[in-house]
Amino acid sequence: MEILWLIILAFMLTMYIVLDGLDFGAGIIFLFVAKKEKDKEAIIKSIGPFWDGNEVWLIAGGGLMFAVFPTLYASAFSGLYLPLTLVLWMLIFRGIGLELRHLVDNHLWRQVWGAAFGMGSLMLALLFGIALGNIVRGVNLGGVENGILKYDPAYFFTPLWSNDFSPLNAHPGVIDWFTIILGVIAIITLTIHGANWIILKTESSFNQTLRKVSYMLSLALIFMMVISFIAWLKVKPNAFDNFIEHPVFWLAPVAVLIGLIGMVRVKSYAKDITGFLFSSLFIIGSFVSTLLALFPVFIPSTNDIVPALDIYNTSTTDYGMSVAIGWWIPAFILVGGYFYNLHRTFKGKLDDVEYH
Repeated sequence: MEILWLIILAFMLTMYIVLDGLDFGAGIIFLFVAKKEKDKEAIIKSIGPFWDGNEVWLIAGGGLMFAVFPTLYASAFSGLYLPLTLVLWMLIFRGIGLELRHLVDNHLWRQVWGAAFGMGSLMLALLFGIALGNIVRGVNLGGVENGILKYDPAYFFTPLWSNDFSPLNAHPGVIDWFTIILGVIAIITLTIHGANWIILKTESSFNQTLRKVSYMLSLALIFMMVISFIAWLKVKPNAFDNFIEHPVFWLAPVAVLIGLIGMVRVKSYAKDITGFLFSSLFIIGSFVSTLLALFPVFIPSTNDIVPALDIYNTSTTDYGMSVAIGWWIPAFILVGGYFYNLHRTFKGKLDDVEYH
């Protein structure tokens, strides 16, 4: 039952990254690439009908974690309290930036709230990448110091950074050189993803510019992936143990490679959807590869005293999981129906759709 719920949780978080990730990318494009007002309007139109609905997957994923893996929920949300608070504020600023930008026909007003939308998107991509880096690297569960536990074994406290800024520290911070690498990769990946979505949903005058930006960023992503691969092996020398034990797991890294190759060829595609499909494949493959490398662990422990938090020692009872499945199925049908209707209603190009 725990493995089933892990698959469901992974699916919901993957949906969030793919769907709301394109909103983050669109915001970054808005901030750094779009110079003309008509291009900025095209970006907002491309995500306008979808962005708030895409956040449903994050809320649902958090609710699922609370119901099925309560110890994981309590540990992660207390230990990473400060960065998660920053995530909440960035979500707020991104939302109000989009909603308030159109309320006053004034250049300065639009600049301020446009910047809020763009910076919120940029910081969210960075923070979620850093969060993934913390999960991969592990945390000091129990707050062990000199062999003595300071907290309950399931809990931890992580400062923003440690003095040596190293992921190899026994008491690592949220930010170090390893988590920053993954944060930068998240920014690049989601910017490409957002550019591909804008190309898919609009006939904007700067779509050719977006193809060039996507191509250049894809080359930068290849470089950063090589750096992250080396860094990952430095932080986790046993990173490939699960893949060696279960060869079928290699399908996920193969998907990453196919997605990356497809992203580099973005300028050659006749159909606008092709680039978006490849960036989606890259994101899905990357996230699933990370989960498979950690399986069955959720949060590794950086000390030798407290065991890692995994799908077994953080889950609720069998009865609780069976009750949860009864609630999840109808909820998923409702959410699925909503997204089907939403994307059917706003299919095709959205240049003529007004968003206010």
